[in-house]
Amino acid sequence: MIPRVLTVAGSDSGGGAGIQADLKTMLAHGVHGMSVITAVTAQNSLGVQGAWELPVAAVRAQYRSVVDDIGVDAVKTGMLASAELVEAVAELISGTDAPAVVDPVGVSKHGDALLAASALESVRTKLLPAATVATPNLDEVAQLTGVHVESEDDLRRAAAAVLEYGPRWVLIKGGHLSGDAVDLLTDGSAEHWLRAPRHDNRHTHGTGCTLASAIASGLAKGLTVPEAVAAAKEYVTGAIAAGFALGGGIGPVDHGWRFRG
Repeated sequence: MIPRVLTVAGSDSGGGAGIQADLKTMLAHGVHGMSVITAVTAQNSLGVQGAWELPVAAVRAQYRSVVDDIGVDAVKTGMLASAELVEAVAELISGTDAPAVVDPVGVSKHGDALLAASALESVRTKLLPAATVATPNLDEVAQLTGVHVESEDDLRRAAAAVLEYGPRWVLIKGGHLSGDAVDLLTDGSAEHWLRAPRHDNRHTHGTGCTLASAIASGLAKGLTVPEAVAAAKEYVTGAIAAGFALGGGIGPVDHGWRFRG
């Protein structure tokens, strides 16, 4: 059976991030992508013009509809918007026998808030403990833990702070640092440093969603966490290099770059 991956996230009307990026990434990885939409955004290359979260009952119904009939081999979470949705999704993935990749989305690429401040404690105490892999960027690390990463040397401290909330693994994404794009994957004992050249391309909308979905796809195909993360890092690096202009602002990464020869 083709591996099945479920994304629980918000919709990006511009197609560069969110549910749309997740499903494109899953298709590129040869898995069957399924979706639970948590919020609808009016969004383009310039930013987020509006966001409307769905009722908890609608999110639960979508999740149960998919998982109870089709089944799932990995789950990925993205924009969850509110404390109520965070707690509902945490409960759902905790009760599902599949690895969960948690991207604790706090703000958009343009700096627009995608998570209520009141939801941070629910992310810390409910969602992160349910994660097989958590994938915060440096802004999200600061939001969740108060640790501010200024250099590569701070990545270990950031990882330790996130691991205290209970995910099995954490991938601290160092993309906002200068120099090479360096990430740290650790479970508190084993360390995996992932390095890639930094591409001079501002069209990077959807990188976090894309990376987390690629990791979930790898886990669904039976890869270990380090294998899935390494493969996802290679994929997203190529997608960033091929990112393209769209609209008047920040364009998306190219989810289909491997098919363009």
